[in-house]
Amino acid sequence: MKIAGHRNHAHYWAFILHRASGLLLAIFLPAHFYVLGLAIEGEAAMDGFIRWTDAPLVKGAEVILVILLAAHLTGGLRLMALEFISTSESSKTAVAVGAGISLAVGLAFLFNVV
Repeated sequence: MKIAGHRNHAHYWAFILHRASGLLLAIFLPAHFYVLGLAIEGEAAMDGFIRWTDAPLVKGAEVILVILLAAHLTGGLRLMALEFISTSESSKTAVAVGAGISLAVGLAFLFNVV
């Protein structure tokens, strides 16, 4: 199966990553609000949740969440830059730099968590 030319471009994949990260972050929001509700309920409920977050699977999910946040942030900055800067071949470099920053932030968080 051959991929259409415009779908094999770095900007297309940056667009897909930005949309996917935004969707996944929106799906995460109800869980975030639930945890905030636990904090309001009392210390015991929140302490139980904090103990649960020590599980390795949850730590891994936190790293993925931070990478999604960084990817969405850099994708949004890329879109803002496209509004103010003319497009050129160097914009592929901007996409790569944004992806690198996202991964670096995720790795920095991972090393802080572990």
